[in-house]
Amino acid sequence: MNAQLTLPSAKYKQKVGYFTASLFVTVAVCIYLKYNPFLIFADFTPIQRLLGEMLPPNFSLLWQPTIGKAIAQTASMAFLATFYGCLIAFILAFLTAANTMPLKFIRLIVGGFLSLLRIVPPLVCILIFIIAVGLGAFSGMLALIVITVGMFGRLFTDIIENTDHSAADAIYSVGASRLQVIRYAILPQIIPSFIANCLYAFDVNIRVAISLGIFGGGGIGYELYMAMQVLHYQDAFALICLIIIMIVLIEKASDYFRTMILGKEKLR
Repeated sequence: MNAQLTLPSAKYKQKVGYFTASLFVTVAVCIYLKYNPFLIFADFTPIQRLLGEMLPPNFSLLWQPTIGKAIAQTASMAFLATFYGCLIAFILAFLTAANTMPLKFIRLIVGGFLSLLRIVPPLVCILIFIIAVGLGAFSGMLALIVITVGMFGRLFTDIIENTDHSAADAIYSVGASRLQVIRYAILPQIIPSFIANCLYAFDVNIRVAISLGIFGGGGIGYELYMAMQVLHYQDAFALICLIIIMIVLIEKASDYFRTMILGKEKLR
């Protein structure tokens, strides 16, 4: 009786190839960093020691005026950066979208500028502005504006380009100018999405503002950094709890208002 051999399919060989390549890269990186991947599962002593120094959290710290001021500073940074960043991104998006800017070279220049902003890491932004204007909330806000323009400029462009063209064509057919088409056909379609994305930008900027504060951007992130630097781990843990609660509340509020504006179906 002849046994019929079944060769592995091309898809199976492809999966094996991906797995082998991933395994090879993982091993190579571990060897390069001289890192034992099993150590994290074998020795919990450093984590246990740190948790022992963090507990119980010093919640009395949260009643100090400096903490309330730091939270207000972080929220103010995120709010102003969202306002200016989204406004600039909104204007630049009209100069990049094919259905609102007829001149191709302007679209390429502005689109390239947005792409450049998008690829600049946040840490590089904050370092540049710290050198330019010094430590503090102002440098953090400027870095957040750059990040917001880069992140949402391309998104707003896509929203404008994906609007329903039939309304614009109808207004063009009666002799309307390009500005009139933008005013009466495009803006009514994109305003709800624009407002919803601004709320999302504020949600994102709060998180980034906390991270930038650690690198000198001010706010609650800077307070956390200072607590860790002077080894006041109980204070640091209390600040971490406060940051988590603040982020959760802002995220829920942002989701609620975006659901009100766009509806549940468009947020899925």
